[in-house]
Amino acid sequence: MTDRAPQPVDRQLPTEESRDLLALVREIAQREIRPRAAEEEDSGRFPREVFTLLSEAGLLGLPYDGSFGGGEQPYEVYLQVLEELAAARLTVGLGVSVHSLACHGLAGYGSKEQQSAHLPAMLGGGLLGAYCLSEPAAGSDAASLTTKAVRGGDEWVITGTKAWITHGGVADFYTVLARTGAPGPKGITAFLVPGDVEGLTAAVPEKKMGMKGSPTAQLHFDGVRVPDSRRIGEEGQGFTIALAALDAGRLGIAACAVGVAQAALDEAVTYALDRKQFGHPIADFQGLRFMLADMATKIEAGRALYLAAARLRDAGKPFSRQAAMAKLFCTDAAMAVTTDAVQILGGYGYTADFPVERLMREAKVLQIVEGTNQIQRMVIARHLAGPETR
Repeated sequence: MTDRAPQPVDRQLPTEESRDLLALVREIAQREIRPRAAEEEDSGRFPREVFTLLSEAGLLGLPYDGSFGGGEQPYEVYLQVLEELAAARLTVGLGVSVHSLACHGLAGYGSKEQQSAHLPAMLGGGLLGAYCLSEPAAGSDAASLTTKAVRGGDEWVITGTKAWITHGGVADFYTVLARTGAPGPKGITAFLVPGDVEGLTAAVPEKKMGMKGSPTAQLHFDGVRVPDSRRIGEEGQGFTIALAALDAGRLGIAACAVGVAQAALDEAVTYALDRKQFGHPIADFQGLRFMLADMATKIEAGRALYLAAARLRDAGKPFSRQAAMAKLFCTDAAMAVTTDAVQILGGYGYTADFPVERLMREAKVLQIVEGTNQIQRMVIARHLAGPETR
């Protein structure tokens, strides 16, 4: 084997603390995540102990307030942590992103009393969260959701079904969007629902082409009762809360996509340097060298795009358009890069003996989750030309 394997990504980080943080993440990824990724994905095993370890290391609440157990890291740093985790195993990187998404509503819109009561356990107490917006008949058109929450005194009764829930059935808490008023986006409210509440059940997890270790399941709410103290924000504010969370979450997906693409490129470079044909490493052939160059360029461009959007967010500036662009570009790039990696490895790339076939299957879902890439194009176009007039 060649000793010219790819080196870790040379990251531009704002502080010495953030550089130490990324070094810690790389160490955990190399020691605890990457060695078991292929076997556990193949068997469909969810690595709950890894999330417990990440919580103990302070990595599940990085972008949140330190007074509640968060890491107070800028998004510029948090997203690069996600990229490193996703490069080791997407189930873990995406899982951390989803957990952060589930914490977003309470952290951004909850009362001080709610935050004090719940955030410490959510951010650093070993809990794992999930985010419940989509439904069997309400995916891209999330404002048409039909799960209902009916108020009775000081509590709400939630009834309905949520679909495509990452961590469905294994999460300790769920941020749930339910209809409390008239049809449309203004009739939706957000709730923080415990994972063990009576009346909440999970269906058998979906059988997916990739990310088999990450459970994705429907959740059934059969008269689930939650106190009004677990309502997040005002009645009817839920859709606003959901959209704000999704803007941030799309950057998480973009970072995960770059991580998957980087892992695929690293595998392709290592293989191309080691594999010999016609008496030379295949990395000597111009056609293949151009493929590697294009793959690396897509990754660098995607990383720059998501970091630019993150810096806008960190500065308190609007970033919705840039988040949609980052999610669109990075996930399309991941699909292209992983496909090329399979091609570079040839027949070996099509076998489970090498990770690139798994990375290609995983890249596909990133073009779909948290708003399909067609929806991202709609979001971008609306920022450019205003809403559709039809």
